[in-house]
This record gives sequence, C-alpha cells and structure tokens, in this order.
Amino acid sequence: MSDAVELASHRFAGLVAPTIDRVVVAGILAGRDGGGAELSQRYGGPLATGFLVEFRTRLAAPGGTVSAAGFAGVTRHRDPATCTRMLDKHVAHGMLHRRADGAFSATERGAAFLTEIYQVHAEVTEELWAGHDERVDRLVTTLGRLLAYALVAVEEETGPSEAFTAVAPPYEPDGTAPGVLLLNRLGALRYHRADAHAAAWTAAGHTAQSVEALPAGPEQRAIALETDRRAAAPYTVLTAEERLAMLADLAALPG
Repeated sequence: MSDAVELASHRFAGLVAPTIDRVVVAGILAGRDGGGAELSQRYGGPLATGFLVEFRTRLAAPGGTVSAAGFAGVTRHRDPATCTRMLDKHVAHGMLHRRADGAFSATERGAAFLTEIYQVHAEVTEELWAGHDERVDRLVTTLGRLLAYALVAVEEETGPSEAFTAVAPPYEPDGTAPGVLLLNRLGALRYHRADAHAAAWTAAGHTAQSVEALPAGPEQRAIALETDRRAAAPYTVLTAEERLAMLADLAALPG
C-alpha cells in the first residue's frame, strides 16, 4: 500500500469522518436511552443538563471551565440567542456557574450530575460494544496518539480551534471505563474536524449559515477538500496500515 496515495492523511480524514460520527452518535444515543434521559430528568431535564453532557469532557474535570469562545465554537451552527437562553436556564437550575467574561463551570450539583453521566456512559458502552474489548482498547490507544498530536499542533495545522480546545483533552479520571475513553476521545476528535471545517468555509468567504445552504457543486466540494486537508494533521502520526486498522475497527463497532 502506498502511504502517499492510497491512504494519504488528508484522504483518510475525509474517509474516517462519517464513521467517527456514527460511533459517537451511537454512544450518545445509547446513553440517553440507557438511563441518561431519566438521569437528566432528576436534575431538571435537558434545559438543565444539555450543555453539561455536551461539554462533559471539560466540565467534569476539577475546576474545568469552558470559555465564551469555546462555547461559541461548539455551538457555531446554532442560533446564539437561543444558546444563551438555554445556558441561562442551566445557571437558573443551579447546574452551571457563569463568570462575568462569559466562561462557565459546573456547580457542585452539576459536578454530581457529570459523575453520574460518566457512569451511565460506562454501562451503556460496555453493553453496546460487548465482545469488542480488544478493538476498543486498540482504538483508545490510537486516539490517545492522535489527540496528543492535535493538542500541540492544532493552531499551526488547522487554524482557529475554539471547539476542539473547549473539549480536549478529555477528562479521564483513574478507572475511566474503556468505552467512555473511546466515546470521549472520538468526540474530541470530531470537534477537531469541526474547527477544520469552520476554517475552510471561513477562508472561502462563508458563514456558518451560508455554508449550510450551499448547494452541491464545485464550491461545496472545494470546501470539503480543504476541510480534509486541515483535519489531516493528527493522522500523520499513523502509518497507512494503522489508518486502515483504525477504520476497520471503527466500522466493526455496533451502533
């Protein structure tokens, strides 16, 4: 296999992205259906917990804080006023503390919820990916390498990185279940690509709204290719064979 042609890093970035999306969505939905929705209701429902789940890998860490820029980056495709109102409701429910500069962190109550949601995700991913222990372990190790590189190279290689740096590195306390490590590391890598996509459409003169309305055609394709180029940096640490193994392992996971 030719690393430069058949599975070059930028081509792999585009190829693996939908598989990462599938696995992350499967894990999150399993968490919601496997106890997460009930847990959320105990703490006030989605209007009290939604952003805690979304930013769990930062907010669960002691002192973990999401900056205003990080919040805007993660929610860049949503209406800012609606997101601010939802954040207000989290604060009103006593789940988040917001500073004057717009940054926020989990309250004691919010931290208790996050401890429980980590446990829910541990239970549901163990069931969802039962029988795939070796595959999960391989992916966790590979993703650790990818994130370690991305965290030191993201500004140079990708461009502005508000969303990625709002969730990475994921909080991984001792004893974190392998399924949670996999889910959260994949989720962080997903935001690395989201930042790459934002940089690509911004360079092309688009906004978050205009790029979503862009019809299929040469311009959309050019932005996708530029996204792949900017998102490729972490995958340069893998050989072509390792990239293929990662893709095969992800594709084999149920969900």
